Amino acid sequence: MKTIFYLATVLLTIVMFSCRSAKKIQTAISKKDTAQVVKVNDSKFDSAGFIKNVSTHLDANYIDFNTFSAKIKVDYRGGDGKSNDFNAFVRMKKDSVIWISINALLGIEAFRVLITPDSVKVLNKLDKIAQFRSLSYLQDVTQLPIDFHTLQDIIIGNPVYFDRNNIVTVKIEEGSVSLTSIGNLFKHLITIRSSDYVVLNSKLDDQEPGRSRTAILQYDDYETKGDLHFSTKRKISVAEKSTLEVMLDFKQYDFNENLNYPFPVPKNYKRN
Repeated sequence: MKTIFYLATVLLTIVMFSCRSAKKIQTAISKKDTAQVVKVNDSKFDSAGFIKNVSTHLDANYIDFNTFSAKIKVDYRGGDGKSNDFNAFVRMKKDSVIWISINALLGIEAFRVLITPDSVKVLNKLDKIAQFRSLSYLQDVTQLPIDFHTLQDIIIGNPVYFDRNNIVTVKIEEGSVSLTSIGNLFKHLITIRSSDYVVLNSKLDDQEPGRSRTAILQYDDYETKGDLHFSTKRKISVAEKSTLEVMLDFKQYDFNENLNYPFPVPKNYKRN
C-alpha cells in the first residue's frame, strides 16, 4: 500500500527538492567540450538579444489549457533496483483541481487523489481509509517544496524553476541550445531543440549546503495538437545516495474537454 502511494506521489513531485538557502555557483567548462559556450557577460556575443529570442520562442511553446486529461503508464525503478508499474488516470482543471486515479494489478483502483491549491484528499481503497490534509501534507510525505502550480506544470510538461532573469551561460550545439540559470532554489540547465524550441532536457541541482541531489527530466516523442507541442514520453531520474528512475508514457491525452472530478467517500471508510 505504501509503495503504491509513494509511486503516485513520485508521479507528481519527484523533480522538486527541499532547499532553504542558495549558495554561489562557479561554472566549470570542460576543455574537451567542443560546443560553443558563452558567458553572458562576453562583450563579443549579444547574449541579451540571443536569450530574449530563445525565451520568446520558449514562451510561445508554453502549454496553456482549461482542462486536461491523460492515461499514463508509469514505470518506476527504485534505488534498491526493484521495478514497479501502474496506470495513472489524470484530470486537471487549470489552477483549480488535480484528480488522479491509480490502478494497480488487474486494473483495480487502489488510490484516488484530489488536490486543490490548499488541500489534498486521498482515498486508500485497499485499506478503506480516507485522508484529508492541507497541501503541506505532500511536503511532509516527500520532504519536497511543492505548490499546486508547479505540480500542474510538471504534469503538462511546462518548464519549472527556470529563472530567465538570471542566466549565466549559453551553450550552442548543432540542433540545440542550452541555458544555465541560477535561481533562489536551483541551478537549472535547460536544453532546447533549435528547430522548434521544445524542451529536450532539464537538469536541476539542489543548492542546499550539504545536499547533492540532482534531477534530470528528459522529454521525447513530441506530438502536435493544434498549436501545442506535447511530450508523450518522459524520463525522470533523481540521484543522491542512490538513483531512482520514473518513465512516463502518455497513452492518451486530451485538452479542454468537459470533465468531472468524482470523489465520493463511502460511509464505511475510516477517516483521518
